[in-house]
Amino acid sequence: RTAIGWLCSPEQRKWLEYGWAQCYCLRTYYLQISTGTVPALHCEGHTVTEPAQILNFLRKQRYNADYELSAKQGADTLAYIALLEEKLRPALLHTFWVDTENYTNLTRPWFASRCPFPLNFFIPGRQARVALSLILLTKGESPLHSITEVEAKVYNEAKECLNLLSHRLGTSPYFFGKMPGSLDAFVFGYIAPLLKASLPSGPLKQHLNQLTNLCQFCDAVLKTYFDDDAPGSPPVSQDASVDANLQKLTQLVNKESNLIEKMDDNLRSSPQHKPRAPPARPTTLSSQKNSTPA
Repeated sequence: RTAIGWLCSPEQRKWLEYGWAQCYCLRTYYLQISTGTVPALHCEGHTVTEPAQILNFLRKQRYNADYELSAKQGADTLAYIALLEEKLRPALLHTFWVDTENYTNLTRPWFASRCPFPLNFFIPGRQARVALSLILLTKGESPLHSITEVEAKVYNEAKECLNLLSHRLGTSPYFFGKMPGSLDAFVFGYIAPLLKASLPSGPLKQHLNQLTNLCQFCDAVLKTYFDDDAPGSPPVSQDASVDANLQKLTQLVNKESNLIEKMDDNLRSSPQHKPRAPPARPTTLSSQKNSTPA
C-alpha cells in the first residue's frame, strides 16, 4: 500500500487512510494483483491499472485534484501529460530496463527481490524485453536503422521534455497554483525514480540535476507528502515492519554464526585441543609369528 492521498483534501484523505482504497506497489504486486500492471488501485472489488485510468476512476468518485483549475489550465494539463507519455517515458524505460549497466546492477536485482520465487527468475527479463519492444515500436521508425540512433533520439527528446517542464514550472512550487494537481503527480512519478535511484549509468539523470527547480520540486513533494513525520501521512505498513524485523534477525544470526565460527577456530588452534591418536591397527597373524622369538 502506498500514499495516494497526497492529491486529495484532508477529508478525502481520511477515506484512503481508513481503507476505502488500496494502491499496490511493487512489494505486493504478484502476490495480490493478477493484472500484471503496476500501479494498481483495488477498490470495492474492482482493480484499476495505469495512472491515467486510476485518476479517471478517482474523478468519478469525486476525488479530483484539478477542480480549481480553469479550462485552459485543464487543457494544458492534458497536453503536458501526453508530452510526458510520448517523450519522457521511452527514455525512462531505456534507462532502467534497456541500459545494460543499469539493468544488471540495479533494476534486475531490485525488481527480483520483490518478486516471489520462481517469478523472480524470468519476470525481470520479460519486463526488459517488453520495454525494448515499446521503444522500438514508438521510436524506431525509418530512417533510423540502428539501436544507437534510436537511443540518441530517445534521450534528445527526453531532455527537451525536461527543459519544457522546467520552463513551465519556473519558480512556482507547483505547475498550476499553490496546490498540487494531476500534472504534478505525473511529473513527480516520472522524475523521482530518475533523480533518487542510484543509477550506475545516468546521462538523463545528469541533465535533470542541472534543472534545479525540478529537483527542488521533487524534494518538496517527498518531504511534504511522503515523509513519515509529515501530518496526514499513512502509518507504516505491516509489511515494512516485518521486513525490518527480518533484516534485524538476519543480521543477528550472521553475527552469531561469525562468533561461533571464530570460537571454533580458536578452540581448534588451542594447545589443549590435541588431535586424538588414531587407534592401533590390529596386527595380523603372520606378523605375530614373525615377531615371535626363536
